[in-house]
Amino acid sequence: TDISKAIKAINPTAEFSVNAEDYEQITWLNSTPVISRENIETKLNELQAEYDSLSYAREREKEYPSTKDFMEAYTEKEIGGNSTKWDAYVINYNKTRSDNPK
Repeated sequence: TDISKAIKAINPTAEFSVNAEDYEQITWLNSTPVISRENIETKLNELQAEYDSLSYAREREKEYPSTKDFMEAYTEKEIGGNSTKWDAYVINYNKTRSDNPK
């Protein structure tokens, strides 16, 4: 759950249970110090901002040519002396970077 992720980001060793993503239904276990709702919400906002800031990377990952394409193109260029697939790979790679800027 999102609340669980935030709590673990604040205190990786926290022991707790949370029901229905409800702040009022967090049970702190084994003497785990209580983390305030405000601190959990602040951490949730930080985690969401971090996730949002990396959207370009997730898009790039989907669009980049595959590792298999890279290996095949590189091998044909280096061993076979034919750079046709390599040139196409480089064009596709650079297009992905320009279409999904940081």
